Parts: sequence; structure tokens; C-alpha cells
Amino acid sequence: MEEQLTTVETAMQLGLLIEEFEKIKELLGRTPNFTELSAFSVMWSEHCCYKSSILWLKKLPKSSPRMLAEAGEENAGLVDIGNGLACAFKIESHNHPSAIEPYQGAATGVGGINRDIFTMGARPIAQLNTLRFGDIDLEKTKHLLRGVVKGIGDYGNAFGVPTVGGEVYFDSSYNTNPLVNAFSAGIVETDKIASAIALGVGNPVFIVGSATGKDGIHGAAFASKDITEDSAKDLPSVQVGDPFQEKLLLEATLEVIATGNVVGIQDMGAAGIICSSSEMSAKGEHGMDIDLDKVPLRQENMLPFEILLSESQERMLVVVEKGKEQEILDIFDKWDLNCAEIGTVTESNNVRFFQKGELVADVPANALVLGGDAPIYEHSYTEPDYFQQYKHFKTEDVPEPTDYAAVAQFLMKHPNIVSRQWIYEQYDSMVGTANASTNSPADAAVVHIKGADQAIVISVDCNGRYVQADPKIGAMIAVCESARNVVCAGGNPVAITNNLNFGNPYNQEVYWQFVQSVKGIIDACEKLETPVTGGNVSFYNQASTVSKEGGNVTNAVLPTPTIGMLGLMDNLEHRMTLDFKNVGDIIYVIGEPKNDIAGSEYLTSYHNFKESSAPHFDLEAEYDLQQTVKALIRDKQIQSAHDISDGGLFVTLAESAMPRDLGFSILTTFDEIDVRKDAFLFGESQSRVVVTIKAEDQDRFEDFMKEQSVPFFEVGVVTISDFKVDTHVLITTEDAKDMYQNTLGRHMDGELAQA
Repeated sequence: MEEQLTTVETAMQLGLLIEEFEKIKELLGRTPNFTELSAFSVMWSEHCCYKSSILWLKKLPKSSPRMLAEAGEENAGLVDIGNGLACAFKIESHNHPSAIEPYQGAATGVGGINRDIFTMGARPIAQLNTLRFGDIDLEKTKHLLRGVVKGIGDYGNAFGVPTVGGEVYFDSSYNTNPLVNAFSAGIVETDKIASAIALGVGNPVFIVGSATGKDGIHGAAFASKDITEDSAKDLPSVQVGDPFQEKLLLEATLEVIATGNVVGIQDMGAAGIICSSSEMSAKGEHGMDIDLDKVPLRQENMLPFEILLSESQERMLVVVEKGKEQEILDIFDKWDLNCAEIGTVTESNNVRFFQKGELVADVPANALVLGGDAPIYEHSYTEPDYFQQYKHFKTEDVPEPTDYAAVAQFLMKHPNIVSRQWIYEQYDSMVGTANASTNSPADAAVVHIKGADQAIVISVDCNGRYVQADPKIGAMIAVCESARNVVCAGGNPVAITNNLNFGNPYNQEVYWQFVQSVKGIIDACEKLETPVTGGNVSFYNQASTVSKEGGNVTNAVLPTPTIGMLGLMDNLEHRMTLDFKNVGDIIYVIGEPKNDIAGSEYLTSYHNFKESSAPHFDLEAEYDLQQTVKALIRDKQIQSAHDISDGGLFVTLAESAMPRDLGFSILTTFDEIDVRKDAFLFGESQSRVVVTIKAEDQDRFEDFMKEQSVPFFEVGVVTISDFKVDTHVLITTEDAKDMYQNTLGRHMDGELAQA
């Protein structure tokens, strides 16, 4: 290796710490050259090796009888769903690329998460996304939102997998650093599951799919540092996607896996060839020899480190049984895709790379990877000063409104509550015709499994405001609300994937938020028996700006541990929707109302009071609620189910009334329940669900509920129109629908500013 050796200054320029450079020299027994050091710089980034989070991630519950692959074992989580089928699902972030180039950042996020699914042999059948943006009236926010939505829509629509749901929140903390988390789920026969592994000395290694270019080089390292005013200079770190190429790659990959000749296969996402080759080799306790001259390139004279680190999209690394090369070549040729044999599996445990006959890099595979010799850090953490201040919040210190109609109308057109119609109209939600949620609204997406009398039920959820107020409780709520959404749609929650979005882990208060959030996820998942199948940690979601005084100001986003919940519906007759069905149906709330407005959109936005605790939450009460709602649905006792969340009871009732142009009348007197009127209508205390029943079923319903441990009470009745409280119309159905459906579009068109 004649390439010039590196120095500690080189290492620091590549984002490595001084002690990390010393550890690399120790692992190699020598000083690395630039290509090798570049490989370490991306593989030892937060984005790839989770060096600041892995100690806590290992504490997450990972086991259940349904688990076929535990967290970190494969490209995605894998859950047995019966009948010889499994569901592969995962969520990942593309936050930093989307902040710089929103269209390609979001598009390649969609492409990457789908590749994680089909490299396991699973055909993707559904996508969701969870997005966070800044102040909706900023032109930058609108630019980012337009680009991200178009990127998701264009890629997903062309690729041919429906976007069946998601969530969007707006908060000024995301002004510079938006969050773009993409979720995908696919189905695979359990005897056709592929693994990301390299085995069998002498087996050939192929690179398949698109040619390799200079896009995305050092992308993993780019995702592991703050967003600054100079981040636009890192634009080459944003990859460029081609959904039509990915569609071909999907079909070719599934066909190749079906031959039974594939030993191992892995997507080339973050860190490209160096990541795939080292991770597959380390897992199989083998090595690889790779000839970089055989890699199909889009640009001439690419240097070794550029080829190794390129994050060009729509590529895979495949290990094939020796002697089966021609069959693999023929399949990829049929699909008009590159398929080049670039190396072999070795017994050395090292990944070695050659160019023009020269050895340009030689590194132990285990030295590069998570679970191997990559660094692991246990950061100290400190409870922020604000935390105790927030806990002192008291609902009674906030005056009740004098005009409830004004509050109702304010919430019905708040960007965090209104319909996302402007967004989802740009997505094709019916590709493949499996989505059952498009015309029948439900709290979670219900996606039929082809050829089976069952469905997967999927939901994503997190309220960063709750997590900011109390990270442990907020994270527990994220898990439980995502599960509650699945339950209200008729499913049974079985497992989660998560995307943990936080600021700089070296900030002790940020790291405290992370640790407390993980603890909350652990408690909730253990109680609900929904193990963690994997996911993503995204640190450094913060913006560094220069103040008027000339100093640097760093602002982290709200801590946002997003939860993707997978549920199963074994019988399609269990499907439940949120819309009211008939005038005269009786409305009940299951769960206990609390005299609590903490953390609510009403408190935060209407009263402009942001320093409060999280909403009331009790994990045992949540568990009992979900079991009760599941039993009611399976016993066919209820007509609709909708969980109470953002905007409180009033918004929940409105969302159930509007799909069929109905109304409601709240008949409960507030003296009966000993709760303030605004807390009753707009509070967001957890573990509550609105259900409706036919009038003739009232005795049966109440007899059943009296045997349960969950409180319930009659709220009112479904009416022909208008939203009434105490016989007063707070808003007409027509006006509510106009506000709810059109407000987001009006913001985007510049027709109004947020109140």
C-alpha cells in the first residue's frame, strides 16, 4: 500500500476523535492510509455504529415467540405472522439530507428503507412517514415541506408501494432541522428469508443495481454532526434516487433470492460498499477480497475511498453460491441491471480492497462494525433545570376561556390538528389495492395480506412536546398511543420499530432526554408485550447559528422518539373505523376524564403556555383500556372507535363526525364528572377512547363495561349536523370540515397565517 499514511490532524478533519485515531492504529498494528481512515470515519460515525446509544439500546426488550430476527441481526425486524408468512418492517431517518436538499433527501430515504425490506426477501406492501417541520408560515418551512412531500410522493408512487398513513407536526424547534422518518413493511414467506451475511470461502461477491458515482460520499458522517449555516456546502453528501431503477432492482432481487442460490445480501445504504462488505463479513466471521476496478462506475478516475464510501442509491452486495454465477447474471441481465462479480469470500476475517493490482485497504471487518471493535461511549447526563419547573404546572392556574366556540374554531384550524389532505393527495395510497384505510378512516392503516384472511395494522406516533415535558412519560405515551391506534382499528399490537431523534449526545441535558426516553420505551413495551425489532438513532438534530453578538447559538429539536407499531388482524371482520355511523347512536368515552390540560395543544397554542408537564398518564390504566377495547371490537358491540389525542375530546368527536357529514351533541354535565369544562373538552390526558353504540345495544354495552376495570361514561349522541356542547352550537359541521380539510393548503398557498 503506497498511499500516504495519515496523521491525527487527518483523522480530526474526517470527524474522528484523537483517542479514536489511536485505537485505529492499535487495531491495525500500524498507521492507516487515507482510504482506510476514511472507512473508519464513516463506519465509526454515530449514524453507523451507534457509539453513543448502543449501551442503552441493548436494554430494550427484543424477544417474543413471534420474533424471527431480533434487533440488529438483519436489515430490518422480522415477525412471524402465521400461515407461513413473516412481516419485515423498519423505520429510519433521512433528516440531515432533507434539511439541505428536501426532495432528494426524502426520496432516497424512502428508497433506502424499502431496500432494507426487500433485501430480506420481503415484498414491500406499505409505507408510512413521520415528518416534523418548523413554523408553517416561514417560507423556508414551506420550501422544505413541499420538497419532502414531493420527494416521498414521486419516489413511492413510481416505485409502486402505497403510502398508507403518517403524521406531521409543526414546531419552531424544527425550523432549520426538519425530521423525515420513513417506515416500510413487507411480507415474506418464512422459507424464503434472506440474510445479510458472508459465508463460504471462495463464494463470489457481486455488486448489483445502479452504477457507483460520487454522490453521498461521507453521507453517514454528514448525518453525525450539527446543521449549520455552512451545511449547504455539504450538498454532495445528499444522494440522488431513481425509483424506476429501484422497482427493477426489487423484482430482480426477489427473483434471485427465490433461486435459493443467494448466501447473503445487503442493501448499500449509509457508507456504501465499505459498510455492506464489512458488516456481512463480520456477521459471517469471514472476509472479502474486492477488486474496485470491477465496480461499475458513473464517473471516471474515482479514487478508492470514493468508490468505497459512495452512497449512490439502488445498489446491493450479494454473496452467491460458487458455480451459480451464470444464473444470477442472467436474472439481472433480464431486468437490465448491472451485475458485476467484484470479489470473493475469504477465510481471513479482513476486508481487503484492490485497485490496479495494488492493495489499497486492508482492515479487519470486526474492527469497523457495531457489535465489534467500534467505540462505545457511556456519556454522563444531567436533568435539565426546566424539568422540575415544568412539573410544578397546575391546571387551576390557567383561566378558563370565556368563548368556547372561539377555542373550538382555533383548534379545528391549527396546523398540528387539521387534516393532512394537502399532503396525502400527493401520495398514491392504493397501489397494489391492499390498503383498506383510504375510504374508511381508522386510527391506524389496515393493509390486507394478499391471499390471506388477515391484515397488518400499522401506525406511527410521537408527540415531541410531551417528550420535552417529561421524556420518560412522553416516550411511554408514544408507544402506547401507537398501540392504541392499532387496537382502535381492530388490530393486536405485536412489535415496534423506533426512530430516536435527538440533539447532540455530548450535551448532558440532551443525553438525559435520550436516556429517559429509552427507559420509557422499555417500560411501555414490556407492559404491552411489544418487543423492539430495531430502528434508528438520529443524533445531532440541532441547528448552530450565529447570534447578533457574534457567538454560536445551538438549538436542539424537541426530543422525538418516534414509534412505528406493527399490529396484526387475524380476522378481517375485526376491522373497526373511527367514523360515526348513524344519527342517534350513543357516544361513550372509555377511560377516566382528568382535570388536566397539561401538554395539550389547547394550553400550548391557545394560551401560549409552553412550560407544563406531560398529560396525565398511567401505564396500568392504558393496558386495561386496550384490552377492553379489543374485547368490545371482537364482540361486535361498538360502531366506531377513535382514541382521544391531539386537541382532546372535542377534536376527537369532530374527526368522527365529519366523514359522514354528521354532528354530535355533548349531553354530559360537567358537575357529574368533576372536571373543568376546558379540561373535559380540550385536555389531552391519556388512555381514553371514544366509541359509539346503537341505542338498542345500550344495556348490553353497559352490562359488559361494568364488569371491566376501566371507567366509562355516556357523553352524548350522534346528530344530523353541527357540534353542540350544552345545547350550544360551537361550530357547524360545514364550517368545521372547511377548516379541517383546507387549512393546511391555505397555509401552503399563503392565504393565511397561523393565529
